[in-house]
Amino acid sequence: MARSTYLSTNLTQPQIDLLLMLDDHELNIFSLEQVKKIAGRKFSNVSELVENLVHKKILSRIERGKFCKANFRDENVIGCFLVEDGAIAYWSALNKHGLTEQFPNTIFIQTTKLKPAKTVFGSRYQFIKIAKAKRAGIVTEGFGNSRYAMTDVEKTIVDCFDLPEYSGGYAELLRAFDQADLGSSKLIDYCKAIGNKSATKRMGLLAEMLKPEQLKSFITFAKKEVNQKYNLFDPAGQDEGEFVNAWRLRLNISRENILNIVTKQY
Repeated sequence: MARSTYLSTNLTQPQIDLLLMLDDHELNIFSLEQVKKIAGRKFSNVSELVENLVHKKILSRIERGKFCKANFRDENVIGCFLVEDGAIAYWSALNKHGLTEQFPNTIFIQTTKLKPAKTVFGSRYQFIKIAKAKRAGIVTEGFGNSRYAMTDVEKTIVDCFDLPEYSGGYAELLRAFDQADLGSSKLIDYCKAIGNKSATKRMGLLAEMLKPEQLKSFITFAKKEVNQKYNLFDPAGQDEGEFVNAWRLRLNISRENILNIVTKQY
Protein backbone atom coordinates (compact mmCIF):
# COMPACT_ATOMS: atom_id res chain seq x y z
CA MET A 1 0.00 0.00 0.00
CA ALA A 2 1.33 3.39 -0.98
CA ARG A 3 2.15 5.69 1.94
CA SER A 4 -0.07 8.40 0.46
CA THR A 5 -3.16 6.16 0.32
CA TYR A 6 -6.05 7.62 2.29
CA LEU A 7 -7.95 5.06 4.38
CA SER A 8 -11.53 6.06 5.09
CA THR A 9 -13.30 5.01 8.26
CA ASN A 10 -16.62 4.17 6.62
CA LEU A 11 -17.61 2.90 3.21
CA THR A 12 -17.70 5.78 0.78
CA GLN A 13 -19.98 6.00 -2.25
CA PRO A 14 -17.10 5.38 -4.71
CA GLN A 15 -16.14 2.24 -2.73
CA ILE A 16 -19.74 1.04 -2.87
CA ASP A 17 -19.85 1.80 -6.60
CA LEU A 18 -16.67 -0.22 -7.15
CA LEU A 19 -18.17 -3.20 -5.30
CA LEU A 20 -21.33 -2.91 -7.40
CA MET A 21 -19.18 -2.87 -10.53
CA LEU A 22 -17.44 -6.07 -9.42
CA ASP A 23 -20.86 -7.65 -8.86
CA ASP A 24 -22.11 -6.48 -12.26
CA HIS A 25 -19.13 -8.15 -13.95
CA GLU A 26 -19.37 -11.21 -11.65
CA LEU A 27 -15.76 -10.79 -10.57
CA ASN A 28 -14.87 -12.80 -7.49
CA ILE A 29 -11.15 -12.75 -8.29
CA PHE A 30 -9.35 -10.12 -10.32
CA SER A 31 -6.20 -8.14 -10.97
CA LEU A 32 -5.88 -4.45 -10.30
CA GLU A 33 -5.19 -3.86 -13.99
CA GLN A 34 -8.34 -5.77 -14.93
CA VAL A 35 -10.47 -3.56 -12.67
CA LYS A 36 -8.81 -0.40 -13.98
CA LYS A 37 -9.58 -1.45 -17.54
CA ILE A 38 -13.25 -2.13 -16.74
CA ALA A 39 -13.63 1.08 -14.71
CA GLY A 40 -12.16 3.30 -17.38
CA ARG A 41 -12.54 6.90 -16.14
CA LYS A 42 -15.38 6.15 -13.76
CA PHE A 43 -13.13 6.35 -10.68
CA SER A 44 -10.33 8.81 -10.00
CA ASN A 45 -8.14 6.35 -8.06
CA VAL A 46 -8.98 2.65 -8.38
CA SER A 47 -5.89 1.58 -6.44
CA GLU A 48 -6.90 3.64 -3.42
CA LEU A 49 -10.46 2.31 -3.51
CA VAL A 50 -9.22 -1.29 -3.61
CA GLU A 51 -6.77 -0.64 -0.76
CA ASN A 52 -9.59 0.79 1.34
CA LEU A 53 -11.76 -2.26 0.67
CA VAL A 54 -8.87 -4.56 1.62
CA HIS A 55 -8.36 -2.55 4.81
CA LYS A 56 -12.07 -3.00 5.61
CA LYS A 57 -11.71 -6.76 4.90
CA ILE A 58 -14.32 -6.65 2.14
CA LEU A 59 -11.63 -7.61 -0.37
CA SER A 60 -8.54 -9.78 0.21
CA ARG A 61 -5.10 -9.36 -1.32
CA ILE A 62 -3.80 -12.58 -2.91
CA GLU A 63 -0.47 -11.09 -3.86
CA ARG A 64 0.69 -7.78 -5.26
CA GLY A 65 -1.83 -6.55 -7.84
CA LYS A 66 -4.18 -9.55 -7.40
CA PHE A 67 -7.28 -9.58 -5.23
CA CYS A 68 -10.48 -11.48 -4.49
CA LYS A 69 -13.63 -10.96 -2.49
CA ALA A 70 -13.14 -11.72 1.19
CA ASN A 71 -15.44 -14.77 1.10
CA PHE A 72 -13.83 -16.26 -2.03
CA ARG A 73 -11.47 -19.10 -1.16
CA ASP A 74 -11.55 -21.54 -4.11
CA GLU A 75 -7.99 -22.83 -3.86
CA ASN A 76 -7.94 -24.21 -7.42
CA VAL A 77 -9.02 -20.92 -8.97
CA ILE A 78 -6.64 -18.94 -6.79
CA GLY A 79 -3.72 -21.26 -7.56
CA CYS A 80 -4.16 -20.94 -11.32
CA PHE A 81 -4.67 -17.18 -11.00
CA LEU A 82 -1.26 -16.84 -9.33
CA VAL A 83 0.54 -17.53 -12.61
CA GLU A 84 -0.43 -16.56 -16.15
CA ASP A 85 -0.82 -20.06 -17.63
CA GLY A 86 -1.27 -22.12 -14.46
CA ALA A 87 -3.09 -25.46 -14.51
CA ILE A 88 -3.89 -27.93 -11.72
CA ALA A 89 -1.66 -30.93 -12.42
CA TYR A 90 0.20 -34.00 -11.09
CA TRP A 91 -0.98 -35.36 -7.72
CA SER A 92 -3.57 -32.58 -7.36
CA ALA A 93 -5.10 -33.46 -10.74
CA LEU A 94 -5.04 -37.18 -9.91
CA ASN A 95 -7.14 -36.36 -6.86
CA LYS A 96 -9.52 -34.10 -8.80
CA HIS A 97 -10.03 -36.83 -11.41
CA GLY A 98 -10.84 -39.33 -8.65
CA LEU A 99 -7.77 -41.45 -9.38
CA THR A 100 -6.30 -41.36 -5.89
CA GLU A 101 -7.84 -41.35 -2.45
CA GLN A 102 -4.82 -39.51 -1.06
CA PHE A 103 -5.25 -35.77 -0.71
CA PRO A 104 -2.08 -33.72 -1.24
CA ASN A 105 -1.17 -31.06 1.32
CA THR A 106 0.32 -29.04 -1.53
CA ILE A 107 -1.54 -27.94 -4.64
CA PHE A 108 0.60 -28.57 -7.72
CA ILE A 109 0.36 -25.97 -10.48
CA GLN A 110 1.95 -26.66 -13.86
CA THR A 111 3.18 -23.59 -15.72
CA THR A 112 5.70 -22.46 -18.31
CA LYS A 113 6.70 -19.63 -15.96
CA LEU A 114 9.19 -19.67 -13.10
CA LYS A 115 7.51 -18.93 -9.77
CA PRO A 116 8.55 -19.87 -6.24
CA ALA A 117 6.24 -21.87 -3.99
CA LYS A 118 3.99 -19.80 -1.76
CA THR A 119 1.16 -20.08 0.73
CA VAL A 120 -2.06 -18.12 0.21
CA PHE A 121 -4.95 -18.17 2.71
CA GLY A 122 -3.47 -21.29 4.30
CA SER A 123 -3.10 -23.27 1.05
CA ARG A 124 0.39 -24.23 -0.09
CA TYR A 125 1.11 -23.96 -3.83
CA GLN A 126 4.05 -25.46 -5.69
CA PHE A 127 4.68 -24.34 -9.26
CA ILE A 128 6.23 -26.88 -11.63
CA LYS A 129 7.88 -25.22 -14.61
CA ILE A 130 7.69 -27.09 -17.90
CA ALA A 131 8.84 -26.36 -21.45
CA LYS A 132 6.20 -24.80 -23.68
CA ALA A 133 6.20 -27.93 -25.86
CA LYS A 134 4.99 -29.96 -22.87
CA ARG A 135 1.92 -27.79 -22.33
CA ALA A 136 -0.97 -29.84 -23.70
CA GLY A 137 -4.14 -31.58 -22.59
CA ILE A 138 -5.53 -28.58 -20.70
CA VAL A 139 -9.25 -28.56 -19.89
CA THR A 140 -11.35 -25.91 -18.15
CA GLU A 141 -13.29 -26.63 -14.96
CA GLY A 142 -15.82 -24.45 -13.16
CA PHE A 143 -17.94 -21.58 -14.46
CA GLY A 144 -17.60 -17.87 -15.13
CA ASN A 145 -15.00 -16.07 -13.07
CA SER A 146 -14.52 -19.26 -11.02
CA ARG A 147 -13.05 -21.23 -13.90
CA TYR A 148 -9.63 -22.81 -13.69
CA ALA A 149 -7.39 -24.91 -15.92
CA MET A 150 -6.45 -28.54 -15.24
CA THR A 151 -4.70 -31.31 -17.13
CA ASP A 152 -7.06 -33.95 -18.52
CA VAL A 153 -6.88 -37.58 -17.38
CA GLU A 154 -4.36 -38.79 -19.96
CA LYS A 155 -2.08 -35.75 -19.61
CA THR A 156 -2.20 -36.10 -15.83
CA ILE A 157 -1.05 -39.71 -16.07
CA VAL A 158 1.70 -38.88 -18.59
CA ASP A 159 2.89 -35.90 -16.51
CA CYS A 160 3.10 -38.06 -13.38
CA PHE A 161 5.23 -40.65 -15.19
CA ASP A 162 7.36 -37.82 -16.56
CA LEU A 163 7.90 -36.37 -13.05
CA PRO A 164 6.85 -39.11 -10.61
CA GLU A 165 8.15 -37.15 -7.60
CA TYR A 166 4.97 -35.06 -7.89
CA SER A 167 2.61 -38.02 -8.24
CA GLY A 168 2.02 -38.85 -4.57
CA GLY A 169 3.95 -42.12 -4.69
CA TYR A 170 4.64 -44.75 -7.34
CA ALA A 171 2.12 -47.23 -5.95
CA GLU A 172 -0.62 -44.59 -6.19
CA LEU A 173 0.44 -43.81 -9.75
CA LEU A 174 0.24 -47.48 -10.77
CA ARG A 175 -3.28 -47.69 -9.30
CA ALA A 176 -4.28 -44.51 -11.08
CA PHE A 177 -3.07 -45.90 -14.41
CA ASP A 178 -5.10 -49.05 -13.84
CA GLN A 179 -8.27 -47.17 -12.79
CA ALA A 180 -8.20 -44.44 -15.44
CA ASP A 181 -10.25 -44.67 -18.61
CA LEU A 182 -7.40 -43.93 -21.00
CA GLY A 183 -7.41 -43.31 -24.73
CA SER A 184 -4.49 -44.35 -26.94
CA SER A 185 -4.52 -41.30 -29.21
CA LYS A 186 -4.23 -38.84 -26.32
CA LEU A 187 -1.53 -40.88 -24.60
CA ILE A 188 0.45 -40.95 -27.84
CA ASP A 189 0.10 -37.19 -28.38
CA TYR A 190 1.12 -36.37 -24.82
CA CYS A 191 4.07 -38.78 -24.81
CA LYS A 192 5.31 -37.08 -27.96
CA ALA A 193 4.89 -33.71 -26.22
CA ILE A 194 6.92 -34.61 -23.14
CA GLY A 195 9.58 -36.54 -25.09
CA ASN A 196 10.48 -38.83 -22.19
CA LYS A 197 11.25 -42.29 -23.63
CA SER A 198 11.78 -43.97 -20.25
CA ALA A 199 8.35 -42.77 -19.07
CA THR A 200 6.78 -43.99 -22.32
CA LYS A 201 8.40 -47.42 -21.87
CA ARG A 202 7.06 -47.72 -18.33
CA MET A 203 3.54 -46.84 -19.45
CA GLY A 204 3.85 -49.19 -22.42
CA LEU A 205 4.73 -52.14 -20.19
CA LEU A 206 1.85 -51.28 -17.85
CA ALA A 207 -0.57 -50.97 -20.76
CA GLU A 208 0.53 -54.36 -22.06
CA MET A 209 -0.02 -55.90 -18.62
CA LEU A 210 -3.24 -54.14 -17.60
CA LYS A 211 -5.00 -52.80 -20.71
CA PRO A 212 -3.78 -54.81 -23.73
CA GLU A 213 -6.97 -54.39 -25.79
CA GLN A 214 -7.98 -50.88 -24.73
CA LEU A 215 -4.51 -49.43 -25.41
CA LYS A 216 -3.40 -51.57 -28.34
CA SER A 217 -2.33 -48.67 -30.57
CA PHE A 218 -0.53 -46.96 -27.67
CA ILE A 219 1.40 -50.17 -26.98
CA THR A 220 2.44 -50.28 -30.64
CA PHE A 221 3.62 -46.66 -30.42
CA ALA A 222 5.45 -47.22 -27.13
CA LYS A 223 7.36 -50.22 -28.51
CA LYS A 224 8.70 -48.01 -31.30
CA GLU A 225 10.03 -45.64 -28.60
CA VAL A 226 12.11 -48.37 -26.92
CA ASN A 227 15.80 -47.51 -27.01
CA GLN A 228 18.86 -49.57 -26.09
CA LYS A 229 19.24 -48.19 -22.57
CA TYR A 230 17.76 -50.16 -19.68
CA ASN A 231 15.78 -48.11 -17.15
CA LEU A 232 14.42 -49.05 -13.76
CA PHE A 233 10.66 -49.55 -13.79
CA ASP A 234 10.43 -47.57 -10.54
CA PRO A 235 13.00 -44.80 -11.06
CA ALA A 236 13.29 -44.24 -7.29
CA GLY A 237 13.63 -47.94 -6.45
CA GLN A 238 16.54 -50.34 -6.02
CA ASP A 239 18.66 -51.45 -8.98
CA GLU A 240 17.44 -55.04 -8.93
CA GLY A 241 14.89 -57.36 -10.49
CA GLU A 242 14.05 -59.00 -13.82
CA PHE A 243 15.35 -57.51 -17.07
CA VAL A 244 12.58 -57.22 -19.65
CA ASN A 245 14.32 -57.07 -23.01
CA ALA A 246 11.23 -56.10 -25.04
CA TRP A 247 10.84 -52.87 -23.06
CA ARG A 248 14.44 -52.33 -21.94
CA LEU A 249 13.22 -52.07 -18.37
CA ARG A 250 14.40 -53.66 -15.15
CA LEU A 251 11.41 -54.70 -13.07
CA ASN A 252 12.48 -53.61 -9.61
CA ILE A 253 8.80 -54.14 -8.83
CA SER A 254 7.89 -57.65 -9.95
CA ARG A 255 4.90 -58.35 -12.21
CA GLU A 256 3.22 -60.09 -9.29
CA ASN A 257 3.71 -57.09 -7.05
CA ILE A 258 2.49 -54.69 -9.74
CA LEU A 259 -0.76 -56.66 -9.89
CA ASN A 260 -0.94 -56.73 -6.09
CA ILE A 261 -0.46 -52.96 -5.98
CA VAL A 262 -3.21 -52.16 -8.47
CA THR A 263 -5.62 -54.46 -6.61
CA LYS A 264 -4.55 -52.85 -3.31
CA GLN A 265 -3.12 -56.08 -1.92
CA TYR A 266 0.38 -54.63 -1.54
